[in-house]
Amino acid sequence: MQDVYILLGSNLGNSINNIEQAIGLIEANMGKVKVSSSLYKTAAWGNYNQPDFINQVIVIESLCNPRQLLKNISVIENFLGRKRSEKWGSRTIDIDILFYGNDIIDEADLKIPHIELHKRRFTLMPLMEIVPDFIHPKLNKTIKELFQNLTDTLPVQQLNFNI
Repeated sequence: MQDVYILLGSNLGNSINNIEQAIGLIEANMGKVKVSSSLYKTAAWGNYNQPDFINQVIVIESLCNPRQLLKNISVIENFLGRKRSEKWGSRTIDIDILFYGNDIIDEADLKIPHIELHKRRFTLMPLMEIVPDFIHPKLNKTIKELFQNLTDTLPVQQLNFNI
């Protein structure tokens, strides 16, 4: 079993429902959720002219290897209506692998840890909530340290309920 840290995001349709459905499909196909962050309302990153996102980080216990996870994620995103028409565009669901335990994977189409996570408030805030002492295996800093050194100032607001 491997702990896999996953970021979920949605800004089209019923975002909370999209995330709930994604979690159900992840549990059915990839592994049981061990812990989940609160939901966060976040300003769009990269392409600002779009609706705010709802984001959440979950940690699952999985027997899948990283390649299997990537394939399953693609199937789930497609099933939930994800269209890849523009970089950083609006989407019904976005599922990113943040960490695969402490492994470092550097392949053309698969980079773990996620190469941008340490630059993004919408990723670090939910990670701070659930695993502040987790050490980024490539940067050798805790989530708390990464958050303290963050320069991203886009608004991220914790919502008062979980799913």
